[in-house]
Amino acid sequence: VQLQASGGGLVQAGGSLRLSCAASGRTFNGNFMGWFRQAPGKEREFAAAISWIGGRTYYVDSVKGRFTISRDNAKNTMYLQMNSLKPEDTAVYYCASGLYALGSPRNSDAYNYWGQGTLVTVSS
Repeated sequence: VQLQASGGGLVQAGGSLRLSCAASGRTFNGNFMGWFRQAPGKEREFAAAISWIGGRTYYVDSVKGRFTISRDNAKNTMYLQMNSLKPEDTAVYYCASGLYALGSPRNSDAYNYWGQGTLVTVSS
């Protein structure tokens, strides 16, 4: 399974970006996909996740109301629309695919495939 993240960049505070993560592979069978982020000097943290079946969403409190996660099942692609960006959103954003059998979508241990990161920089 390969996960390809894209869409990062430099944006001013208050601006918007949309991240994409395309999943491919012969036996892709994840239950959900998520975004984690790691700011400079900080640990990686959960940002958002969505289930493939039913589209249940999960968000960390700091992004609720500003970020919207969605998916296109036909394309095996997940999106993260980020609005009202703040400098503290600056981080490398990683997409990942997970299984409920491994744990909660909020927990990195539940993810068994990870994509490369895409850098989001929000200037003040």
